[in-house]
Amino acid sequence: MKRTNRLTAAALLVASLALQGCSQRSETYYVKHVDFPQGATMEQKVDMAARLVPTPQQLEWQQMELTAFLHFGINTFTNREWGDGSEDPALFNPTELDAEQWVRSLKESGFRMVILTAKHHDGFCLWPTQTTKHSVASSKWKDGKGDVVKELRDACAKYDMKFGVYLSPWDRNAECYGDSPRYNQFFINQLTELLTNYGEVHEVWFDGACGEGPNGKKQVYDWDAFYRTIQTLQPKAVMAIMGDDVRWVGNEKGLGRETEWSATVLPPGIYTRSDSVKNTLGISSKSSDLGSREVLAKANELFWYPSEVDVSIRPGWFYHADQDNQVKSLKHLMDIYYQSVGYNSVLLLNIPPDRRGLIHEADVQRLEEFADYRHRAFADNLVTDGQTPWMAASAESREYVLKGTQPVNVVLLQEDIAKGQRVEAFKVEAMVDGGWQSVGEGTTVGYKRLLRFPAVNASRLRVTLLSTRLKANICNVAAYYAAPLAETQSEVQWNNLPRESWKVTAAQPLSIDLGKLVTLKAFTYAPRNGEAKPTMAFRYTFSVSTDGKQWSEVSTPGEFSNIMHNPVPQTVTLEKPVKARYIKLDARTTNDQTATVSVDEIGVTI
Repeated sequence: MKRTNRLTAAALLVASLALQGCSQRSETYYVKHVDFPQGATMEQKVDMAARLVPTPQQLEWQQMELTAFLHFGINTFTNREWGDGSEDPALFNPTELDAEQWVRSLKESGFRMVILTAKHHDGFCLWPTQTTKHSVASSKWKDGKGDVVKELRDACAKYDMKFGVYLSPWDRNAECYGDSPRYNQFFINQLTELLTNYGEVHEVWFDGACGEGPNGKKQVYDWDAFYRTIQTLQPKAVMAIMGDDVRWVGNEKGLGRETEWSATVLPPGIYTRSDSVKNTLGISSKSSDLGSREVLAKANELFWYPSEVDVSIRPGWFYHADQDNQVKSLKHLMDIYYQSVGYNSVLLLNIPPDRRGLIHEADVQRLEEFADYRHRAFADNLVTDGQTPWMAASAESREYVLKGTQPVNVVLLQEDIAKGQRVEAFKVEAMVDGGWQSVGEGTTVGYKRLLRFPAVNASRLRVTLLSTRLKANICNVAAYYAAPLAETQSEVQWNNLPRESWKVTAAQPLSIDLGKLVTLKAFTYAPRNGEAKPTMAFRYTFSVSTDGKQWSEVSTPGEFSNIMHNPVPQTVTLEKPVKARYIKLDARTTNDQTATVSVDEIGVTI
């Protein structure tokens, strides 16, 4: 696949001329993609990299800053993260569904777009599709006449909120999954319904989840056909993650890179050359360096491919009642904000509606606190002349006057990315007691960079661009005082039986003598340090015994869903409490190898 962008040659020329009109010198710009000439020198590559720019859709997407994910569906009612497709549609029955409450809460909190999980891996569709009976049309909700997608789209129109859809390529319910041509057409039919019947769609979000179908064959997706469908039906929509407009940052913790290049060597995963290019460059979507001169030296092409940081406001992506007291604290959310929006990315924050069909009160309260704090922190820009455009080369500085001597602990820098991303390194100094004091340094700026540091009483700031590609176009410098936040959330306890009485009776599979007979209500698997590793558990069986000899397997989902991307504690509540003194977890990895689980990664609830 050799797609560069969705602009025609004429549109590219217009874009280039328009950009030249904004610049202080005539420059040639490359929209979304550039190939380096064979034998290009480092100087030539840096020059061309500096003149790579976003499409209008990518620029508009970046300016949104805050977007929201709504994970909602059959999993909400089965208390799972991933369903297996065998769920009874009758389980879906939100009693108070109010899409306007969702959108109103998000709009008031500063979010600009909502993306709905129209279909997750379980295959259950939140609209009355013609492709399958596994949808809201077979549910009790509104006697099968409801349409969650339509209700959300109408609410977005009412509150002037942009609208996006997530449609899982992996479908664990579809009989044709694994029969690649049949399923690809099935998927295109679903995509066509979503992109035809609900007005404008601003973002289409795919992950790359893929598995085997009922026939035992792994599904091969026809990404070319999927994207032709989007380009035909919604040409202005950005295509995210398994797309070439927006890329995944590489984790689900809400952490961006301190050095984040939107002009990156990372090829979109849907391009057929993607794997070979990544292997040649020695990079992946999780690499810390995706755009420095070191990797440019080895690259033959460059993409404008900005990062999106996705994270849930709760430990899980779908609503679970036992996580009502685990909504991320205000301090945690602000740390995420600084390391996503403040690191040249867009934050996609998941807020899952509950079984009523409402955003839970705990989440609404935190969103209100999040919005109120940002308003207070960034309402008063202390810089008097920060929006005067500044074209500067390496080693150039500019001083900025503050509104008198003021406490400052945050500095904002922005580049005019319509003219490329060019800052490689910078430093900020503050005039304190008549002398210049360094308060911080950074690397990339891009659309927005927020630099935090201990508060100083300053009357002026001095920004020095230590290294740039051509001349950088700084369009905004601001300074703020953001009141410090203390962590108010205590560590979640996921084990209430002291381990002092425990004894490991076998390492493989992990078997534990709990020390006494208990009534077991739930167990928890918590990957050590919250880190994903190849040896961690994915599929499992869980058994109990009263004497360590006779074992009974307990009915559970048998899968720690999404654990590889979101390695947080997963608690499995048993269908009914069981008597046990001994427990056994027999687990396999995502690659179907024997998993390694230690006793300190297991907890029980009695």
